[in-house]
Amino acid sequence: MAKKKYRFSIFNDTTHEEIFSFRAYGVLSILTILLAVIMLIASVTVLISFTSLREFIPGYPSAQSRHDLVQNALKIDSLQNEVNIWRLQLANIQRIATGRQPIHIDSLLNLHGSRDSIAEFSTEYYRDDSLLRATVLKEEQFNLTAKSHKIEQIEGLHFFTPLKGVVTEEYNLAIGHPYLDIAAEENSTVSAVLNGTVIYAGWDDENGFVIQIQHDNNLVSVYKHNSKLLKKVRDKVTAGTPISLVGNTGTLSTAPHLHFELWHKGEPIDPSQYIKF
Repeated sequence: MAKKKYRFSIFNDTTHEEIFSFRAYGVLSILTILLAVIMLIASVTVLISFTSLREFIPGYPSAQSRHDLVQNALKIDSLQNEVNIWRLQLANIQRIATGRQPIHIDSLLNLHGSRDSIAEFSTEYYRDDSLLRATVLKEEQFNLTAKSHKIEQIEGLHFFTPLKGVVTEEYNLAIGHPYLDIAAEENSTVSAVLNGTVIYAGWDDENGFVIQIQHDNNLVSVYKHNSKLLKKVRDKVTAGTPISLVGNTGTLSTAPHLHFELWHKGEPIDPSQYIKF
């Protein structure tokens, strides 16, 4: 039995001239068409997968969108680290105030650290925070009088002068300047004003090298824009101990000076009322 042949021709409708002609067996024609379709699909798939044409597909993210997603993820991770550092500092202040050992910052930032220790810190932080909130709410529940800003228990303390220099900016809470700016030669020695424990010693883009000390009587002293820090977190210091050197670090600083803050029970106080500069 002779195999059936097929002929596909294209003619000019006006002159009836044959323009194109294709002859093939029936099965061969089907296989040829299938192979052509498969090659076409494969070519389109490869072209879309490995070229920038895929960005023209509706709903497919562009290269800029993917870049923005990565940058946003990095920013979120950085912000989470900042939040964790602030939580650690608050937890350390609470631990020092209650006579416990502060947690070292490496235990939170070390990527190879134990997840159990980080989880334990988070649980302890939220528990202490909840207890503190409950205590404050209980004390304020029946308090109908205005909040008193009277400073107690520090008038008799002997403060050591942190730096001998010229006060260029006075303490003025009304204009949002709750601290002193003391001008001095660069690398002059900055001293602790009272006995205490260093609760923070690090770098801040706006304030440069910063050191904070927790003292008795709910006092905290803060020293900013230093050129170098001489103490680290958890170091015990006494009044007059050198803790840093005067600098001009941080975007908020325009000349060598010491930015000095004094806090009592979470509120800023005027250092010049207790310290002679």
